[in-house]
Amino acid sequence: MKTIPNYFRPGLVRNMAGLFILWMSLSAQVAVAQNNAIVDRIISEGNSTSQLEKLAHELFDRIGPRLVGTPNMKAANDWAVDKYAGWGISARNEQWGEWKGWERGITHIDMVTPRVRSLEGTQLAWSPSTKGKTVTAECIILPDVADSLAFQAWLPNAKGKFVLISMLQPTGRPDYNWREFATKESFEKMTKDRAAQTAAWAARIKKTGYSTRMLPIILERAGAKGIIGNNWSAGFGVDKIFNAYTTKIPTVDIALEDYGLLYRLVESGDKPTISIKADSKDNGMVPTYNTLAEIKGSEKPDEYVMLSAHFDSWDGGTGATDNGTGTLTMMEAMRILKSVYPNPKRTILVGHWGSEEQGLNGSRAFTEDHPEIISKLHALFNQDNGTGRVVSMSGAGFKNAKEYMERWLAVVPKNMKDSIRTSFPGSPAGGGSDNASFVAVGAPGYSLGALNWSYGNYTWHTNRDTYDKVVFDDLRNNAILTAILVYMACEDPTFFNREKADLNAPRPAGEGGGFPGGRGGGPRGPQTWPTPTKAIRKGPVPPTN
Repeated sequence: MKTIPNYFRPGLVRNMAGLFILWMSLSAQVAVAQNNAIVDRIISEGNSTSQLEKLAHELFDRIGPRLVGTPNMKAANDWAVDKYAGWGISARNEQWGEWKGWERGITHIDMVTPRVRSLEGTQLAWSPSTKGKTVTAECIILPDVADSLAFQAWLPNAKGKFVLISMLQPTGRPDYNWREFATKESFEKMTKDRAAQTAAWAARIKKTGYSTRMLPIILERAGAKGIIGNNWSAGFGVDKIFNAYTTKIPTVDIALEDYGLLYRLVESGDKPTISIKADSKDNGMVPTYNTLAEIKGSEKPDEYVMLSAHFDSWDGGTGATDNGTGTLTMMEAMRILKSVYPNPKRTILVGHWGSEEQGLNGSRAFTEDHPEIISKLHALFNQDNGTGRVVSMSGAGFKNAKEYMERWLAVVPKNMKDSIRTSFPGSPAGGGSDNASFVAVGAPGYSLGALNWSYGNYTWHTNRDTYDKVVFDDLRNNAILTAILVYMACEDPTFFNREKADLNAPRPAGEGGGFPGGRGGGPRGPQTWPTPTKAIRKGPVPPTN
């Protein structure tokens, strides 16, 4: 009879199995305790030594707006590199393309007849200057012609004039103000009249034979002295400030009521005259950059967890909430992580992208230039919709996102986690912000969706997007949350499974998330997975009709 070796004896096997289970249980408890300890330190660091107010002052007040191609943008790139260096974090500026160099100067606009009034307004981005002179001319309104031939016949009338090319708004009060105070009948009448007026103005533009982008160029060629517009943001005293298309004459936005004043005076035959002095400097083509910073991984240095926010802005305000707050969230999260988690298992990389506003160009260029990072990207967290605390996260269309994200969110404090609505598998971002650049190439890019805080009407791309709109308590929440998510993603034992969900399949009940606030059930489709779009490496691109 053979002797059974000790390690095959049933009792010993049972004991070994029990010891293994005990070891696994103890290991899990140790891991949980370790996670909780790091999370506690992240929270403490984020609350007790926050740098957010200081960073906001330096970026918004001292440097200001960050229009691509401007000295401000390059100053911001260099400032961020210096800040990271001061925290012991390696950082660099990486050129991805070049853009028209432009430097904003003072804009002064005055009505000089039939009475004197200084008008609120500013030149649009990349607008030509008046070459140090004050240009004075009569205002006229873009005519309502029969067709494009009639418009061509009218065009000589634009010579030597400032041409008003925007609709006269019937009210400067936002709809919420009407709903609060107007009668139901009065509000309905106003909205009906406004809709008809908007449709009529769109038809007026169409009959010229030109798009809204080409029209200023055509008026410039006809000898106009300047282009006057109003891009009201549907909030009290707020305009959207984008870019000019003219190359020789100034294009300015005049605030709603001052624009309305000029428009009404033209209509009544008073022939208002205004003077414009618009200082700006054309600096030729200049290099454009992304700013990147890195904390090297200790165990899996060739796998990456990324923080993401676009660094550029329009320049009507100071770009405080679009996307200064996203930028500061990621910088503060990196500072916290360096302090409490200096040796991450995976490499932590942050991207501060250039020229997001012109088509996600900086982040798209990064995905084109760094396939070695994209192929090893475990997770990317992007924030770009204002100052509010994060309240939504989606699986971005990845089949297995729920498994990973719930694991990462598990250690987030209850007061943060309970307000976050999750959606799994969610839908892939097709555009809108830089996470879409990564999703389009199959990499997991998640948007940290924030509370609104009247973002669309009052700060997004407006002349009121300034420091005073920042809600620092929400920003601290977001920096801490981001740091926790990045930490947990770095510690995750398995690399992210990139299998894509069937976007057109109905979601089972509860598939919305199974996490606080998750929604489920019903169809998602029809949808398609986005495809990569090439970065514009040299801009701006001239408009076509």
